[in-house]
Amino acid sequence: MSTTPRMAAAKRDWGSDESGCTVLHIDMDAFYASCEVARHPELREKPLIIGTGPRSVVSAASYEARVYGINSAMAVSQARRLCPQGIFLPVDMHYYRTISAQIFTQVFSQITDQVEQVSVDECYMNVSGALLRWEKPSNIARWIREQVATRFHLTCSVGIASNKLIAKMASTNAKPDGVLLIPEAQQAQFVQLMPLRGIPGIGQASEKRLKSWGIEDVASLSRCSEEELQQATGSHISARNLFLASHGLDERAVIPHTPEKSIGAERTFLHDTSSLKTVCDLLRKCSDEVASSLRNRQLLARTLTVKLRFEDLHYITKSHTLRMPVHSAATIYPEAVRLLTSMLNMSEEQIKQGTLPKLIRLAGVSASGLSKTEETAVQPSLDDMLQEQDPQPDKAQQAQLAQAEKTLDSIRGRYGTGAVKLGL
Repeated sequence: MSTTPRMAAAKRDWGSDESGCTVLHIDMDAFYASCEVARHPELREKPLIIGTGPRSVVSAASYEARVYGINSAMAVSQARRLCPQGIFLPVDMHYYRTISAQIFTQVFSQITDQVEQVSVDECYMNVSGALLRWEKPSNIARWIREQVATRFHLTCSVGIASNKLIAKMASTNAKPDGVLLIPEAQQAQFVQLMPLRGIPGIGQASEKRLKSWGIEDVASLSRCSEEELQQATGSHISARNLFLASHGLDERAVIPHTPEKSIGAERTFLHDTSSLKTVCDLLRKCSDEVASSLRNRQLLARTLTVKLRFEDLHYITKSHTLRMPVHSAATIYPEAVRLLTSMLNMSEEQIKQGTLPKLIRLAGVSASGLSKTEETAVQPSLDDMLQEQDPQPDKAQQAQLAQAEKTLDSIRGRYGTGAVKLGL
């Protein structure tokens, strides 16, 4: 469910020149909510919100619900206040993923194998190789929308352009259930019509920073040099990306079968908590889930991240890149605890007392910097070496095991002394 602003002036006929427009961005309309309507037709044209429970957030909302100001990541309790007559349903990810897989297999992959899936309901498609059969990108967009509607009783919006940025912005402004073609010669004019938040990747913080430099919209952004943007953003990479985007340019290619970038687990507490033990208990469970997923997929991770959401729904993250890639909870969990205490600037006294300085609503752990186990050179951990020992060791091996376990205890004791004293 996108919250990117749309411009009524952008949803117009920009011309019919499709030459060079070989990138499509396909975005399902209100996907979770639409899937529920597809299997429960009686919900059609009713305000439908996906998300239940006083501690949950909205995962999706039908267009009928959005007129009440409901959007994704909003607390369900707030959504109920805004739309008390709304129909609230729980998230059914298994069902949504099943429908998504069928759409990608039965529809999108019938056009080309150059499909980059971004999420369960969104993808880019390079159709340059498919034009010999289809002649024009607009023919492909029309067929896709017809097939999705006929086979699955869902709608999608399609953006057609020469690059990924403009194609995505076009599909956003084509919603709901529309197609928007932006000819290559018109893409700069198209993007410069937008507010800053109209460019994907510009969030609230970036918008505030740019406006503090007198950059009010994409048109004024386009008048800045890369050097000026680097001063404004403090980043050469961000400056380069913003400069290109403000002129309707994007150097990224459509990459099919994108490798998994991260694996994570997070949970919302039933009640906000300031207990270090409670949060660490959850981080331990999340670490176990992440480690299990890494091993099942035969992956190693080099970077670990802890995420915290506070009572006001604001969230922060903190990451650390390890010297050696890992896939064991025995390594992930102590690092998660260390990140937790570091990101909250907890003193030794606070750690000993076991009280967090802020109420925590949600906590989670994720692993990134992934690589295949068989392709990664890694020194075995003490845990790995212990697991490889003979199940009935001789006296010499018993002594080695005892020493190894003592060393492990010493290493673990370096992380979060408060957690150790709390019996975690």
